[in-house]
Amino acid sequence: MILDSKIPEGPLEKKWENYKKTAKLVNPANRKKLDIIVVGTGLAGSSVAASLGEMGYNVKSFCFQDSARRAHSVAAQGGVNAAKNYKNDGDSVFRMFVDTLKGGDFRAREANVYRMAECSLNLIDQAVAQGVPFGREYGGYLNNRSFGGVQVSRTFYARGQTGQQLLLGAYQALMRQVGKKSVQLFTRHEMLDLVIIEGKARGIIVRNLDTGEIERHSAHAVVLATGGYGKIYYLSTLAMGCNGSAIWRAHKKGALMASPSWIQVHPTSLPQSGDYQSKLTLMSESLRNDGRIWVPLKENETRPPNEIPENERDYYLERRYPAFGNLAPRDISSRAAKERIDAGFGIGPLKNAVYLDFSKAIKEQGKEKIEEKYGNLFDMYLKITGYDAYQEPMMISPSAHFSMGGLWVDYELMTTIPGLFALGEANFADHGANRLGANSLLQASVDGYFIAPYTIANYLSQEIHTGKISTDGVEFEKAENHIKQQIEGFININGTKTVDYFHKTLGKLLYDYCGLARNEEGLQFAIKEIKKLKQEFYRDVKVSGKAEAMNAELEKAGRVADYFEIGELMCYDALTRNESCGAHFREEFQTPDGEALRNDDEFQFISAWAWKGENNEPELIKEPLIFEEIQPTVRSYK
Repeated sequence: MILDSKIPEGPLEKKWENYKKTAKLVNPANRKKLDIIVVGTGLAGSSVAASLGEMGYNVKSFCFQDSARRAHSVAAQGGVNAAKNYKNDGDSVFRMFVDTLKGGDFRAREANVYRMAECSLNLIDQAVAQGVPFGREYGGYLNNRSFGGVQVSRTFYARGQTGQQLLLGAYQALMRQVGKKSVQLFTRHEMLDLVIIEGKARGIIVRNLDTGEIERHSAHAVVLATGGYGKIYYLSTLAMGCNGSAIWRAHKKGALMASPSWIQVHPTSLPQSGDYQSKLTLMSESLRNDGRIWVPLKENETRPPNEIPENERDYYLERRYPAFGNLAPRDISSRAAKERIDAGFGIGPLKNAVYLDFSKAIKEQGKEKIEEKYGNLFDMYLKITGYDAYQEPMMISPSAHFSMGGLWVDYELMTTIPGLFALGEANFADHGANRLGANSLLQASVDGYFIAPYTIANYLSQEIHTGKISTDGVEFEKAENHIKQQIEGFININGTKTVDYFHKTLGKLLYDYCGLARNEEGLQFAIKEIKKLKQEFYRDVKVSGKAEAMNAELEKAGRVADYFEIGELMCYDALTRNESCGAHFREEFQTPDGEALRNDDEFQFISAWAWKGENNEPELIKEPLIFEEIQPTVRSYK
């Protein structure tokens, strides 16, 4: 298979403009004849459903939560990037493009990255018009702060709840279309399979999570905006319900999966405090604007942090990366923290954390200013830990967070299945091997508001004579029967171990061998162990309850079953890439001072994987990365 990325002709700064000039349209009268399914109601899903509904298409929107407002976009706290240059500090679309491409270790397409930076300019105006309460200066101007991996201030924020506020704006737009009956909203419905008819995506099979009923829904195009699969590690910053099943079921129907091993570990999570935990709490990267990260110079230090004098502290990010200091990119900051913890300098009851200290900022700016910027984050930290971060440093630790990998998509955000689109974190498109902070909300929003409405219309322009898609065909029947058999299979196993047992075991295995650091021996071991664990799961898992009713254990069983296969592919992907880049750190490929050693001669490509069936090794298909505007350089933040 040869992958066609469909990048438009012309200079980089004209590609998106040229695409829009030549993209085919669907006239308003014909839009009413076309049905579109959108799975997911986060920023990408809500924004694209609202946009398509406003255009006049018939849209069905699905989410497994009890409200579209509860999509996980609410958890993104620190901000959203846009190259507005309000601070007059040298920012521009091109600089943002360079920062993002470099931040991703030159493992993303130039055209996609530039388009995201270009579209960022419109997003802020769109959000303000929706009423998003961005932080403002005294005179009323929108304020900015800086994030990791950049030397300008381009991050717009709403205290420490930017994702929630942006999602509320998209949710209002979505519910407006629901009120106009251009969008039908199906909450508490989970997509379990994709239906392909004559090579095109034509619908989905869903389960009503309240009744257990299996339903068929057809459309002329299907959009997956279902987020990432970082919850595969069990302990992560993601909500318990987050999963990778929608994109994985699509992958098994023919959509290629790209760069699955590139998963970001966030440097500022609260550390694990015990085996009883089911998730970890994210503390916004914005805190690194004013907080200084350090560990004691003495191993196994037992003194409280405020009793450790300044000359006995190691501000290791400032020491190792003086040009960026505490705002070094996430992958570098997380690995640096792990190195200090593993070397015996970790702090906290389990010695698994580092300090994030605000004493200098409070002394210079005053407590009120810090409270104004981060008050809700400090309150959250106090409620969870019992410690007052105004009085002593926070304890933070790296934690699994964001999936740079996802379904392979072309410039139009369409997968290798015609009519199947993937938006936001569900695709691989914009971040390369490492995502810069505050680009997540940006990508999700611009995919949904500004990109997909053009590209989906271009595809649907060929579908206006298709007519309604029937759900009575053999393809829908076959897909539904397959799902019913799988569900009955889970319940009939009637083993002795819980779904959570298998999820935790898999998560620890992946964190140890395909987490912050990887090596060939460990990855080969992990593949064998995942296969064994999967066999044990299908032999000894206990799923109580019935299929025809509300059943949370059954939901989890399906997701964990997919996680075994996703985890195996993650290890294959990491094993075949003999270099270190971004979040992918192979211990065999590093510089003498412990930095990532990239290999552009052999690995300047996107790894796209094809499903070859149960118990068969996946097939690797390469998309070469061609850099015309800037040439890859050694990624240094020193």
